[in-house]
Amino acid sequence: MINLRGIAAFLTLLGAAVPGHAAGVTIGVVAPQNGSLALLGSQIAAGAGFEIQQSGNTLVAVNETCEENSGAAVADALVNAKVQVAVGFLCSETLEGALPKLKDAGIPAITVSVRSRILMEDALKNGWPLFRLAPADGTEAAKVIEVILKDWAADPIALIEDGTIHGRELTEAVRNALEQNGLKPVFTDTYRPGQEQQIALVRRLKRAGATRVFIGGDRNDVAVIARDAKAENIPLSILGGDAMRAADQPLPLGTGVRAVALPEYALLQEGAAAAETLRGKGIEPEGYVLPSLAAARIAGQAAEAAAQAGKPLQETLLGTTFQTPVGPIAFTGAHELSQNPYRLLEWRGNGFFPPAGPTQ
Repeated sequence: MINLRGIAAFLTLLGAAVPGHAAGVTIGVVAPQNGSLALLGSQIAAGAGFEIQQSGNTLVAVNETCEENSGAAVADALVNAKVQVAVGFLCSETLEGALPKLKDAGIPAITVSVRSRILMEDALKNGWPLFRLAPADGTEAAKVIEVILKDWAADPIALIEDGTIHGRELTEAVRNALEQNGLKPVFTDTYRPGQEQQIALVRRLKRAGATRVFIGGDRNDVAVIARDAKAENIPLSILGGDAMRAADQPLPLGTGVRAVALPEYALLQEGAAAAETLRGKGIEPEGYVLPSLAAARIAGQAAEAAAQAGKPLQETLLGTTFQTPVGPIAFTGAHELSQNPYRLLEWRGNGFFPPAGPTQ
């Protein structure tokens, strides 16, 4: 685990701040180094820094404060350091101010976090060099809808949500898609979140005849509903969203509960080898570590290929499929991921894994 107090020391250890020793591709790593976002910043620094060191490239670390109007200073630091490409970018506030200057300098930015659809629309309209490894707004709902239409279309479906903006919007998107496909849920409801038991709710689901239920809510509410359904001997196949990626407490999640979520890549085949190597270096491959490693690998390989071919770096980013620890990555013409990163996963013991068998 990277010590939060040692982010700067960690980057120095990687040779990030040693002038006069530039090698290979010069890659900027933009991430918070202090404050409330330092934990996430340390994950970005650890993953990207490890890959840059392993590839023999040069890392330039730039602190990200995520404050309004802070992006121009970040861009100036990257331009002055003569980086060829930059990765990280936890916050949209940084990108909003940085991208115009990065465009002028011809420095592509690869964000591992920012999902704003409006920002990407502005980037495409203005020719800003933004590429997104994070999922765009709406991709979680798109994957949930795909899974339900594929696996549940012939079954009595219930849709319930917790009344939060995200839970309501996600569930509403699912309901609209079902109706467009001629399907009507047998039960819809908004439940009160944070309750110690939901027996009345699961009994109502039973009376409605539901056997499949999508829950737009957080992990603990889903755990309570799953537990009470089992205690009442009510067979429910339960599916949640990305909010299921949270601490498995205070009530552990029951085995077999499924979620459409971003995977923990260290638990999957494509990320296992990189995760083992990172752990050997004292780096826990959690959160943004492997996505940031992937971003740095893409940045380095694209810059090298562009130099060899005599092409602009952005052209190489758009025309290449990169093999990474988070799977094959390619960008669309809209600078988004070509494949939806959300996956259908199943809770088994200590993590979410690809489902072991057919849909229940």
